[in-house]
Amino acid sequence: MARALITGATAGIGAAFARQLAAEGLDLILVARDRDRLDGLAKQLKDQYAVAVEVLSADLTTDDGCAAVEARLRDATRPITVLVNNAGIGLGSGFLRTSIEDEERLLRLNVRAVLRLTHAVLPVMLKRGYGYIVNVSSVAGFAPVAPGSTYSASKAWVTNFSESIAAVVRERGIRVMALCPGYTRTEFHQRANIDTLTIPAMMWLDADDVVRVGLRDLRRGKVVSVPTWRYKAAVGLLRLLPHRVVQAVTRDARGRE
Repeated sequence: MARALITGATAGIGAAFARQLAAEGLDLILVARDRDRLDGLAKQLKDQYAVAVEVLSADLTTDDGCAAVEARLRDATRPITVLVNNAGIGLGSGFLRTSIEDEERLLRLNVRAVLRLTHAVLPVMLKRGYGYIVNVSSVAGFAPVAPGSTYSASKAWVTNFSESIAAVVRERGIRVMALCPGYTRTEFHQRANIDTLTIPAMMWLDADDVVRVGLRDLRRGKVVSVPTWRYKAAVGLLRLLPHRVVQAVTRDARGRE
């Protein structure tokens, strides 16, 4: 039986992955901190799609939280077919105003958890000769699009890491992909206290559409998936423009420090 483990599963892109993979008949392991929300989503998915759903309440910014999920990923008697590293956070203030504790919490979730969970699941996938890993990154990772923010640096790591690991496991039946959406309507910005009023409506994406494109690109063997032509064009420009020009055009409209 195919199984998918999804982190940050109770809202936004994570919940969209849960719905779409359940609709395809995959059993699920949902990971998040809020047990009540996990239980509610699990019941909804069981009732709607008739799949088995496990819930695992874990805080991936902690050693204990990562260890609990790693143990599940290493369980070869109930192997994971698809790992979706979706959990991530941003900070509403820039580096000069945030505490070192908040900055380290961001890196523990956005970077370290992705590293640890990928490292935990790969041996089981390699032994079986197949598996899929999706690391949810961001177009922010292609340039310092929010000066003074650690977020874009963390997502640059996720994308680079995904490309690097994909190169060494592809010939052994494992597909690894970085999913790099732009602004997506989720709880992310609200939780980070980020003002989104200045962002044009045309730049917003729907989480279900992001996941639909991501799963299509994963099956096509893409290593980096950027949904919509708008963001593909933006990424293309960020990669081609001289660095000084990128710095000029990506000034943070919020004026953070």
